[in-house]
Amino acid sequence: MALHITSANYNEIVGQGRPTVIDFWATWCGPCKRLAPTIEELATEYAGRVNIGKCDVEEDGNDDLAMQFQVSSIPCLIFLDGQGQLVQRLVGLQSKPALQQAIEKLL
Repeated sequence: MALHITSANYNEIVGQGRPTVIDFWATWCGPCKRLAPTIEELATEYAGRVNIGKCDVEEDGNDDLAMQFQVSSIPCLIFLDGQGQLVQRLVGLQSKPALQQAIEKLL
């Protein structure tokens, strides 16, 4: 299951030393809804190796996290290495193979 990532728990999750993928999304976003099952599948497939989670940009308190990563369009997927450094950003609906390829680059 994908992690629920917020501004409050971001440092704790990224601080685990594993690569992290964050899906910035909103409930009203059609492409975000279509991407959600893929994110859940990837979270299961990479469990224990990669932190994969979702951050609702409209949830109270998450705007600073979205601003930190300059999220201006959603869905926006941020790929961080084990030290929390930005490696890649993908914007818009992505295929599962494209996301798997990006995740494999983190490992």
